[in-house]
Amino acid sequence: MAKGSNASLWPWLGLAAILFVADQFTKVLILGYYRLGDSTTITSFFNIVRVHNTGAAFSFLAGAGGWQRWFFTAVGVGAAAFIVWMLRSHPGQKLFAFALSCILGGAVGNVVDRLLHGYVVDWLDFHWRFLSGVFPGGHFPAFNIADAAITVGAVALIVDEIRRVRRSR
Repeated sequence: MAKGSNASLWPWLGLAAILFVADQFTKVLILGYYRLGDSTTITSFFNIVRVHNTGAAFSFLAGAGGWQRWFFTAVGVGAAAFIVWMLRSHPGQKLFAFALSCILGGAVGNVVDRLLHGYVVDWLDFHWRFLSGVFPGGHFPAFNIADAAITVGAVALIVDEIRRVRRSR
């Protein structure tokens, strides 16, 4: 890697930092103003809630007995290290670097929650009638800014790969 290419890494780390700060700030607000299980109706399809997730996506392994906290923390730290390495290697690939930055900011946000609290604070609760056949009461599982950033990053990675494959044909 050329010496000058390191400079282009910083905007991507900056984006990850902004997502991390936004995630942690909103979680501090939720922890300060809501008790576990509290809910405020905002619209007919959205509530602000306070939920603790000891598992991963969709509460995967939430009831596993505690070991999952350290497992998901280790996975998050490993992913963050790998992502920083990838960002250093490919800072000029804008969509790819954007995707990795989103995933990095979200992963670090959720790792900090696991280290500080032993669970991830979720607070965004969307619900629609048509979801009632899929999710209990029509509520999509509660999530947070970190989860949203990870999802946006994953979608961007898929789009980037599709574009890369199409260009190579």
